[in-house]
Amino acid sequence: MHVSRESSNFVPDYSETGSTKSFPSDWRPPDGANLYSSFISMYAIVEINGQQFKAEAGKKLFVHHIQNAEAGATVEFEKVLLVDKDGNVTVGLPTVEGAKVVCEVVSPLVKGDKVLVFHKKRRKGYRKLNGHRQQFTELTIKEVVA
Repeated sequence: MHVSRESSNFVPDYSETGSTKSFPSDWRPPDGANLYSSFISMYAIVEINGQQFKAEAGKKLFVHHIQNAEAGATVEFEKVLLVDKDGNVTVGLPTVEGAKVVCEVVSPLVKGDKVLVFHKKRRKGYRKLNGHRQQFTELTIKEVVA
């Protein structure tokens, strides 16, 4: 792979590696530009069942089990703590007024990995093995309203 260095910025040449994505050799991002801002237009920090999640449209979340949730049902969460809309950040005191996250229930009950809890007291012949599987609800975020 050939790397051309120009002053302090350099752009690698991927033509030898067979990469399908190539940039012009003189391409540079604008000064102070965030390259990832075009991919994430809006996100929110939302509290669901006592835990905080970063919510973006189309993202899949596994939250603690929600009672009475059915597959295909729409669920709205209004406890939004922070909203970032195209770089404009709004922090709630304690929540953002009028903001909500709309989700669809994909699977109402998903079991997590098994966690083994092993207790032992040395030289006493005491051993105890206990297992636990946490129950989750799988959600897909449809939209973030702010």
